[in-house]
Amino acid sequence: MLFEVWAPDADEVGLRLAGEPRAMERDPARSGWWTAEAPASDGDRYGFVLDGAGGSDGRVLPDPRSRRQPDGPDGESAVVDHSLFEWHGGWAGRGLAGAVLYELHIGTYTEEGTFDAAAARLGHLAELGVTHVSLMPVCPFPGTHGWGYEGVSLWAVHEPYGGPDGLKRFVDTAHGLGLAVLLDVVHNHLGPSGNHLPAFGPYFTETHHTPWGAAVNLDAPGSDEVRAFLLGSALAWLRDYRLDGLRLDAIHALADGRALTFLEELSTAADALAAELGRPLPLIAESDLCDPRTTTPRESGGIGLHAQWNDDFHHALHTALTGESQGYYADFAQAPLAAVAKTVTSAFFHNGTYSSFRGRTHGRPVDIVRTPAHRFVGYAQTHDQIGNRALGDRLSATLSPGLLACAATLVLTGPFTPMLFMGEEWGARTPWQFFTDHTDPDLAEAVRSGRRREFAAHGWPANDIPDPQDPATRNRSCLDWDEPAREPHARLHAWYRELIALRRALPDLHDPDLASVRTAHDEQARWLAYRRGDLRIAVNLGEKPATIPLGNGRRRGGGDRVVAAWEPVEAPGGDGLLHLPPESGVVLADG
Repeated sequence: MLFEVWAPDADEVGLRLAGEPRAMERDPARSGWWTAEAPASDGDRYGFVLDGAGGSDGRVLPDPRSRRQPDGPDGESAVVDHSLFEWHGGWAGRGLAGAVLYELHIGTYTEEGTFDAAAARLGHLAELGVTHVSLMPVCPFPGTHGWGYEGVSLWAVHEPYGGPDGLKRFVDTAHGLGLAVLLDVVHNHLGPSGNHLPAFGPYFTETHHTPWGAAVNLDAPGSDEVRAFLLGSALAWLRDYRLDGLRLDAIHALADGRALTFLEELSTAADALAAELGRPLPLIAESDLCDPRTTTPRESGGIGLHAQWNDDFHHALHTALTGESQGYYADFAQAPLAAVAKTVTSAFFHNGTYSSFRGRTHGRPVDIVRTPAHRFVGYAQTHDQIGNRALGDRLSATLSPGLLACAATLVLTGPFTPMLFMGEEWGARTPWQFFTDHTDPDLAEAVRSGRRREFAAHGWPANDIPDPQDPATRNRSCLDWDEPAREPHARLHAWYRELIALRRALPDLHDPDLASVRTAHDEQARWLAYRRGDLRIAVNLGEKPATIPLGNGRRRGGGDRVVAAWEPVEAPGGDGLLHLPPESGVVLADG
């Protein structure tokens, strides 16, 4: 077996394999690379010892490209033979057009917090009608429980979840149920503990600074190898684990001044691999830029990613539902229903408009004629929008079942690729809080005090903020699987199933034409209606019945019929007026 590592500043590099030291030689064909041939089998432990600049002081360091860390990020690496896993059946993949996404955190989807326990619950998602499970990050991090965004060892799988084979079993089970699996990957930073990359080479650069410190080196000296490291990791997830695409965390935090950006390289490589494998491999960006070039094809001058999260739609919807106006919600709170109407017709609310939160103009217009709507992911809740609140409270903590049903109506009948956050489909009452399991006491205290200090600035008493390090914080965040069978959860769950089934059955609900969406709203009466082909969708967020004039938008003069309704409602009569009960939604069809 060939062992290799990039360590450009080292004077000597040694391989420690199964406890035995072995010499490594410089690779004459690749500057900075060291290699050694040695017999090894699946599970054999190994690591590297560096001498010279950035050396390891005799310590055995894990492989930067480690496929497995059985003892955590600070332990030795283990050989993984991917050919040993037996996959079941073929899988043609699923694209994003017509998709319904479901964001899932392995560590809290079940109390067990493992791939196998989560896989046992995948039948619930198949029955619900979702098409893609979007996993939050699964790279190793110190301790057992955490969100995953402080991961290190970007080629490996968190061992407490079940390691490499656990992830493969999860994916294999999902594919057997017809579910595609996406994975959230973090290229903009690594965790503060267990990150050994700086000992090997210039993986980070002081040329740029990010909220996490020195930036990942995408454009400074040595960045060719760093980019190759990240590209190789991304493609390995897609090839070795048969994943169906990637969600790219916070791409706006990637400091990259090169003419050919890392993201363009990644999208080119992913498209080439998709062609090789014969199945779609979409890349979905999280971006704060409101920039349509993120998903514009490369041949048209864009980056070429396949979709991006649309926080503007979320923020508009959140303010309409809750009335909140703090922080970035201030931009949407003055006329929230108008903001929702703008996003469902223009994608971005900030498309060159002034943002009071940022103190400047923000965003760029989307070409709604040429840009398919499925390139934007729409949602009412995500791990960020729940977990980054002081108490990790979901919408279900404060909203009535009727308003939750309205949120579902707008997400699942809207023009964007819809995404749900786990448990949303039944209005889960469990919070989803920020939790960590740092093994370094000083780091644990820094995280705890920093979290409390952050929210104290917004008026929260320190003792009210859950301690991220307390195991109870994670435990509170686990889904309660008894809830879906109880009211009011069962009714809401049935509503989600009905709307997802309609989205699959009615072509107008997955029509990618943003330019054809027509809206009307009344800010005072708190109703919003829009047309998608021969369908009209209306929600009443108010506490009183609403009379909604739909007559002028009717087609063919054949009357209307109710396709789905949260509360009993009659189709509009000859006057074209829809009388919609409070806190309810309806889907109507012409004729």
